[in-house]
Amino acid sequence: MTGRPNILFIQVDQLTAFALRAYGDRICHAPTLDRLAESGVVFENAYCNFPLCAPSRFSMATGQLCSNVGAYDNAAEFSAEIPTYAHYLRAAGYQTALSGKMHFIGPDQFHGFEKRLTADLYPADFAWVPNWENEGKRDTNDPRAVRIAGICERSVQIDFDEEVTFKAVQHIFDIARSDDQRPFFLQVSYTHPHEPYLCRKEFWDLYEGLEIPMPRVEALSENEHDPHSVRLLKDFGMLNIRFSDEDVSRAIRAYYGSISYIDSLVARVLDALQATGAGENTQIIFTSDHGEMLGERGMWFKKHFFEKSLRVPLILSGPGIVPQRVRELVSLVDLLPTFNGFAGVTAGTEPLEGLDLTTLIDRGDPSAERTVYAEYLAEATTAPIFMVRRGPYKFISSSHDGVLLFDLVADPEERTNLAHRAGHEDLIARFSEDVKAKWDEETLARDIVLSQRRRALVREAMASGTPQRWNHGESGTDKVIWYRGEQGYNEWAFDYL
Repeated sequence: MTGRPNILFIQVDQLTAFALRAYGDRICHAPTLDRLAESGVVFENAYCNFPLCAPSRFSMATGQLCSNVGAYDNAAEFSAEIPTYAHYLRAAGYQTALSGKMHFIGPDQFHGFEKRLTADLYPADFAWVPNWENEGKRDTNDPRAVRIAGICERSVQIDFDEEVTFKAVQHIFDIARSDDQRPFFLQVSYTHPHEPYLCRKEFWDLYEGLEIPMPRVEALSENEHDPHSVRLLKDFGMLNIRFSDEDVSRAIRAYYGSISYIDSLVARVLDALQATGAGENTQIIFTSDHGEMLGERGMWFKKHFFEKSLRVPLILSGPGIVPQRVRELVSLVDLLPTFNGFAGVTAGTEPLEGLDLTTLIDRGDPSAERTVYAEYLAEATTAPIFMVRRGPYKFISSSHDGVLLFDLVADPEERTNLAHRAGHEDLIARFSEDVKAKWDEETLARDIVLSQRRRALVREAMASGTPQRWNHGESGTDKVIWYRGEQGYNEWAFDYL
């Protein structure tokens, strides 16, 4: 490797770490990702910092928690004044490009990227603003996601990821024949394996005759769930629904098929990297924005702090990287410092939450010592919810819901809430003090509600008169197949089967 490396950042949507062979799965067919893991560093305990699409990406891009940057949900404006890794890298002399989903909300649709190679899949305006004061009926998740799961040869999500791949491959070849000698940062961001749980027959057939791994924890009754889980299941229209084993197996099989599909797309991008010779000087990072419950406890999708929803794959591979596994706790806010480390950026304007992941490798893999923080500030809650992960413990705190405490070594499936067991009072008190030191809940909750009111008014105003869009490269009257909040999300998502 010579000089500063290129950086290829590949991100997928809603991929739980537990679905990949590198994290213990038995059947996943993803040979490209398997090779990345075998040739690189697998971070065994990687977490997102917000188990929801847009906020997870905002924290990842800024190296800060969303509560610090005012980006609270899937319709929260991402401020143009806050530097992202694309800003830092561009200022350091990198050419920066984005192909695919980033879910930027607001008029700035670049946030440091010189080029956007595709539109985004979802609206850039306030179409999805929550309302803690009157949640009402939401339309972003649906039991149909499980019941209609199976084979689908073409959907809008497939259309999108095909375009993301084509544009990314073309960009790699364009760089190779250009006169621009700057190193490149290219983010390739897919929407699969996000539900609906549908995949092409080619990838469905890969799992024919295999034993599909069913949820380890069966669906729970309402009184067995914690309060946040109950609200989520009500929001999804899934409370006390017990899907048949056939429905669950079919949904999980299609989810695996979507992973295999994504693997084939990633292979095309990596092939272009090798064909141009750029692979000899490119660091590759692969991750997901958050996980997927995939039927555990009868829950699907994300928005909770259970391991299936919060844990993500994180793999680093490239020249000079020695294959190894790292047990230390890491999270997506560590990506910005890592990219800066590759670029030689040593200082910035912001107090960053994370650290350079390369400082954790080639150390003989000592036991984990770090603390990881996460938060949930979006819909289906009545107050901020906070998570602290340290040592074997995970602590989840809400002023409205009480606390959850799990020992993930003794209880990896999170069946026993130790907050209800005697002998843990001191531990709970220490974690509670950590939460108070990290977050000012009263101020944060007030700011969130004010932001929701403001955005609701703006959304209402923008629905009147001449239509406008903030989405990249689109006018208010352009007809696109991507979702723009002009119909129910579920109707859109299930309309291309």
